[in-house]
Amino acid sequence: MVAKDFKINVLPVSKKLLRFATHFLKDEDLARDVVQDVFLKLWQKRDSLDEVENMEAFTMRMTRNRCLDVIRANKTVPIDAETDRKLKEKTVDVHSKVELSESANQIKRLIDKLPDLQRTVMQLRDVEQLSYEEIAEATDLKVNAIRVNLSRARKKVRDEFLKMNNDGNERSKIFTATLL
Repeated sequence: MVAKDFKINVLPVSKKLLRFATHFLKDEDLARDVVQDVFLKLWQKRDSLDEVENMEAFTMRMTRNRCLDVIRANKTVPIDAETDRKLKEKTVDVHSKVELSESANQIKRLIDKLPDLQRTVMQLRDVEQLSYEEIAEATDLKVNAIRVNLSRARKKVRDEFLKMNNDGNERSKIFTATLL
């Protein structure tokens, strides 16, 4: 089939194919792309189109098949609820770990900025988990002085941390509440 025959036999059905594809896909731009793909394929097969008895039916079938291909390609595969829950859980878990790691690093830097006594008391109590009596023995401070310094250190770190993360992030508040 030469270009002249192609124009006479194939191109006249273009409007019909476009209406059909638009009805099928419910998207005119996508339908135009489908019709264009069909015409391209027909042009590539132009040498064997002489064998086709009913060109309109043939092009309609090609358009329908191409529309089905497009629908299948864009269709999301539903997954069961358990798999969906696990995927979301893993994603949230990874994000939580990253946020907690960043928060922990911020708090470590804030602790490093504390005065020596407050930093030492906080390190011994919150990191090394020593009792007040054990800290008193290690630092020659009274238990009451340890409690006061620890309270002030925690308050400074908490206030500075919340200033740094002033978005009111609930996770930041929980993080500081659990660590401090």
